[in-house]
Amino acid sequence: MSWNVSNRRLRAVETVGERLGRGLYDVSEVAWVDAGVGMMVMEVGPPLPPDTTYRGDVRLLEQPLTALLCSNRCPGDIILKIYDLARAMRDDATATIGGFQTPMEKECLRLLLRGKQAVVVCPARGIERMRIPRDWRTAIDENRLLVLSPFPSAIRRPTIKMAYRRNDLVAALANRVFVTHAARGGKTEALACRLAASGKPLLTLDSPANANLVGLGAEVVEVPAPPSLTERLADWA
Repeated sequence: MSWNVSNRRLRAVETVGERLGRGLYDVSEVAWVDAGVGMMVMEVGPPLPPDTTYRGDVRLLEQPLTALLCSNRCPGDIILKIYDLARAMRDDATATIGGFQTPMEKECLRLLLRGKQAVVVCPARGIERMRIPRDWRTAIDENRLLVLSPFPSAIRRPTIKMAYRRNDLVAALANRVFVTHAARGGKTEALACRLAASGKPLLTLDSPANANLVGLGAEVVEVPAPPSLTERLADWA
């Protein structure tokens, strides 16, 4: 497996087809390189860290990815819009990447896995001994889910420090970053600030609580609501 970097995007180039199965591999050719604004990308070179592993089809990284990030807590009006956003991204088959660790990120992943689009999950822990949920295994078997981790197997629990580093990776691999909400003064807002300065496309939801993101230059996206209450309730089930 060899890796090329183009415009801060990671692209997998198949050199040995059988290694692109659904097994678990060390990406021995990967190195961490500073891409500016506090983000890291992967580049061919000495293995740093040597334990980068993945489950699923690594070729999903070739697709244009939209990163989905959200703070741990967010206002009620944004919660409703996040559900609608996840449904719209699922229905539009938008390839998505994220850590899917905060409560609303987890809800988004639950809805996205009901679709057919590519999803890349980056846990803030090693995955070699990680128990893969049943719905994840189904998506992996269907070649539409990739689980990617730069952390060694010894890290079995997410930490705040690992989550920050993971979010930097998610943002670096994405073509655009959708921050549904970033608490003022928090780490998600700090990442959004760096992204805005770097020129990476930054999106957010329409809400007074997202004025801080709009002030950074984030583009507000209007998300259509489901046509009926029945459809909304079905998505929440």
